[in-house]
Amino acid sequence: MVDYSKWKDIEISDDEDETHPNIDTPSLFRWRHQARVERMEERRREKENLENRKKDNFQKLSETRKKLAEAGSTDLTELKKAIAQLEKEEKEILKKEDELKKKEKQTPWNVDTISEPGFTKTVINTKAPRPREENLTEEQKEEKMKKFIKENEKLLKQFGMLRRYDDSQRFLQQHSHLVCEETANYLVIWCINLEMEGKHDLMSHVAHQTICMQYILELSKQLDVDPRACVGAFISRIQVSEKTYKDSFDDELEQFKERIKKRAHEKLQEAIREQEEEERKARLGPGGLDPVEVYEELPDELKKCFDAQDVPMLQATIAKMPEQEAIYYMKRCVDAGLWVPGKNDDEPTMMENAGAAATGAASNDPTPATNSTTDNVD
Repeated sequence: MVDYSKWKDIEISDDEDETHPNIDTPSLFRWRHQARVERMEERRREKENLENRKKDNFQKLSETRKKLAEAGSTDLTELKKAIAQLEKEEKEILKKEDELKKKEKQTPWNVDTISEPGFTKTVINTKAPRPREENLTEEQKEEKMKKFIKENEKLLKQFGMLRRYDDSQRFLQQHSHLVCEETANYLVIWCINLEMEGKHDLMSHVAHQTICMQYILELSKQLDVDPRACVGAFISRIQVSEKTYKDSFDDELEQFKERIKKRAHEKLQEAIREQEEEERKARLGPGGLDPVEVYEELPDELKKCFDAQDVPMLQATIAKMPEQEAIYYMKRCVDAGLWVPGKNDDEPTMMENAGAAATGAASNDPTPATNSTTDNVD
């Protein structure tokens, strides 16, 4: 029967314990790891010495018993004493061996032993180092991300919808190529899109899977091992974690969801601004001015003329205004498309739908002008 008791506790040198702000945390993690490696090396030497003593004792005991059998009835006392001493030493060695086995069984697994083979001692299973970051341009990174999503989007969505840690571990072990930065990036983007669509509960669920992936990748960076080797360690740890570790995970999850909500709101505002800018560009007049802005700047008496589409009223109003002021406003109306010159350059005409455009401008829903004309304005 396989003994799974070691999985109850896994020792990791760079635990998420809180440290004093004046302490160099990365150095502390390295010191912890070095201390653990030294302890493991000491136990290895102790076990090796015990094996050598056991082998030497067995050889001496065999030779002494052989001599006793060949000695007959002479010189038996010294040989019997030697055998008794060797047998006593054998019992001590066996007792020490049992103690070492018990100590080894009670020792928590760690990242340096978690990948050792459990059913044979003839194979050395070493962990692959963490892949080095590729020196890619932004365009190459974008292309790589697009290709990854195209090939794995269905699997990525399946992982994002999982609920149990055991299911997540089994899924990532079956599709180990998903344990990478691209998966974390895709899940973040998916969370933002879900929040923008108003699917808050689903966003919260996918956010949990996102933080799980980010924890695995961060553990890989800290230990400098392939992230695929950290999946089991993280899942086991989060399932049997201490309160401080679980609280740290939950706190990071809540902060991540807040960042997603903030970013989703910003993207919605950006989309609204872009749409408004497109609408503004679409309604620009021939001179590049926005009819909404031009209409809002007109004096009230000119606004009334456009609202009523009353050409005589407009003629009278312009006649009463100072010449330079009238030229300024009517020039802006032409550039905005609220006023279109007639066929004769000296005789500008008012558009049939100028009033509608002005009314639309007043309600922030301007109607673009057309080129149709009506009565001449003197």
